[in-house]
Amino acid sequence: MTAFALTADKAATAPQKKHHAFDLTPTQRALVTIAGTGMTLVAFYAVIRGLLGFAPDHPATRDFVVMLHVATVLPAIPLGGYLLLAPKGTKWHKMLGKVWVALMVTTATSAIFIQSSGTFSFIHIFVPMTMWASYKLIATARRGDMKGHKKEILSLYLGALMIPGIFSMALPGRLMNVWLFGW
Repeated sequence: MTAFALTADKAATAPQKKHHAFDLTPTQRALVTIAGTGMTLVAFYAVIRGLLGFAPDHPATRDFVVMLHVATVLPAIPLGGYLLLAPKGTKWHKMLGKVWVALMVTTATSAIFIQSSGTFSFIHIFVPMTMWASYKLIATARRGDMKGHKKEILSLYLGALMIPGIFSMALPGRLMNVWLFGW
């Protein structure tokens, strides 16, 4: 028997790599890729328009809390997508995951202080959702419950990050809407 035949025989009988509990399905992977890439490009396009003066001035740019909110949510969009698509369990993943959760919690906390006409809007429902999901995703990861961790991170990324992001761009008068469309 040749060396090639032995190698091929070993490969055929080698155990298959076990499906990791956190692996995204092809549909989830496509959804994260499309949502993350699309939101990243649109958000950064709006910010570039606003900062370079191609969009009308907006009074929110002089509000520290709004700028803190924007400064923490913008990197959270591509970073969250990267973390969902990249290899899991590495030191790099764990470190960047902590950074991402800190960005999300800071974004949510700053949102509490952003009020139109002195009141909360319906978008503020995402603040407690973000806080709870952030706690849950940390707790599930520490317990080794990767299935639960995956559920929490997907709901936080696609729900508490993408949905308010879409509303911030779609609702007339909001900073991202003005920077994006110039209305």
